[in-house]
Formats: sequence, C-alpha cells, structure tokens
Amino acid sequence: MTFASDTFTVELEDGRALSVPLEWFPRLRDATGPERDEWQLIGQGQGIHWPALDEDISVAGLLGLPD
Repeated sequence: MTFASDTFTVELEDGRALSVPLEWFPRLRDATGPERDEWQLIGQGQGIHWPALDEDISVAGLLGLPD
C-alpha cells in the first residue's frame, strides 16, 4: 500500500492496483505518515484496519461492490 498527497493505492493478490482519493477517507487523509503506515489485514484479507485511527476499509468497498 502506498500513499500520495491525495490518493492511496492498494495492490491486490491478483495483480490489480486500486488507487482511490484520500478525500473518501478523512481519517486517512488527516493522519500522519506513521499512523498510515500502521495497518493490518483483517478478515483473511477482506479488509484493512488502521488501529491508531480506528479505520476499517473493505476491499469490496474499494471495488465498489457491496460488503
């Protein structure tokens, strides 16, 4: 996972890379670099969790699919 000034990109196991606007996720947008860097996969890779930010994002949600 990488962060740019206004987007973040998630690389999926199948080789796809998804870039989404940080504006969609205000907690990530406003977080410090160290807070963003502290993440973990949850639900056997179904989502991403940032403990310091209390933020959870599902991969399905990033793809525009129902959770």
